[in-house]
Amino acid sequence: MRSIFLHLHPLKISEQALRFDRTFGLGGMAALLIVLQIITGILLRFYYISSPAEAYNSIVFLKEQVLFGQFVRNIHYWSGVFLLLIAFLHFLRVFFTGAYRNARLVNWLFGLFILLLIVFANFTGYLLPWDQLAYWAITVSTNIIGYLPVFGESLRQALIGGRELNAGTLQNFFTFHTAVLPFLLIALVLYHFWRVRKVGGIMLPEPAEKPEMIPVMPNLVFKEFIVALVLLALVFLFAALFNAPLLDKANPAYSMNPTKAPWYFAGVQELLMHFHPFFAAFIIPLGVIVFLAWIPFLNFKDTPNGHWFISALGKQSSKATAIFSGVVTVAGILFNATIVNFEILLPGIPAMISNGIIPLSMLLLFMAGYYRFYLKRFSLSAAELVQVVFVFIMVAFIVLTITGIFFRGKDMELTLPWLM
Repeated sequence: MRSIFLHLHPLKISEQALRFDRTFGLGGMAALLIVLQIITGILLRFYYISSPAEAYNSIVFLKEQVLFGQFVRNIHYWSGVFLLLIAFLHFLRVFFTGAYRNARLVNWLFGLFILLLIVFANFTGYLLPWDQLAYWAITVSTNIIGYLPVFGESLRQALIGGRELNAGTLQNFFTFHTAVLPFLLIALVLYHFWRVRKVGGIMLPEPAEKPEMIPVMPNLVFKEFIVALVLLALVFLFAALFNAPLLDKANPAYSMNPTKAPWYFAGVQELLMHFHPFFAAFIIPLGVIVFLAWIPFLNFKDTPNGHWFISALGKQSSKATAIFSGVVTVAGILFNATIVNFEILLPGIPAMISNGIIPLSMLLLFMAGYYRFYLKRFSLSAAELVQVVFVFIMVAFIVLTITGIFFRGKDMELTLPWLM
């Protein structure tokens, strides 16, 4: 354990590792934001009361009566948003530089788990203000859990402590958010950094000659310090300009319209608009998670080279796939919303087939056609093909998320953001 704390950085580092475009400082920024979340969270705990009767009032008191109370809450909110975005970008950076195979396999799996913990940390903190936005967003999100087969409803009730959100729900979320997840994140992030150190640092392209090794102090530490200052300035600027959302106190008898899940679950909620719940809430998310965890175990003949997108061909195929995925996803959303709904078009057919198997089969056929008529002629390597699938999934997820956040209005109908 002592070596984990004392050797997160080596004494010397390759000079080319200092280039900002190798990592963009994303891992360090995520770690800093976790620390900022913990510090501001401790300050908020002095005033927050975790009961439905007092939670909202304690937030109002913090805003209106406590010196810099609103500012601290804003920092906590925006650092949580930035943490999720930066952790996701770090995840993309690791994949696109090939830092997930061989000795880095374990760290890839730990990284995925840390990303899920960050999502869960944001999710558990979302409910704590106990306002209309939080109450109904968590209601929608936990209802999605209830769609899971066999154990879904039991899992949902165990998480919220009953059939509906109640005092037990708030206490469960408060305990996870303040007592369980911070310790898990600190321990796993430290281990994550230590594993990077043990495998020789970040993934770099193989140099033509032996690279020059330079001291970490001050070369790397100084750059990390500058990045940290810029990030803190950005978070504080957002905290000064934009208040964390707070609507009226939660009212279980009056639902919002539209009722949306938290923004990081908007993609899953959007899937529910187009697929049967069994596919949208279980099959598709589970398939993506299994695919991401399975990637390092695939039989790659080539070795990771540290280059972005593997090669020029990999970059070209990824760009084309990003465009293809974006077009197909947008077309599918518009097709389903404005032209045809398979469940209506095929009356008498079970919904699981009409709104599940049929649209998913059509999507797979589109992907097969894209491979047959475009990608096959490039003779991509296994790593490049995996990258193509990864790009397709990520772009589709981003488009679905953006649609759910900005283009769903009253009654979850498609609309333009300025008309909402």
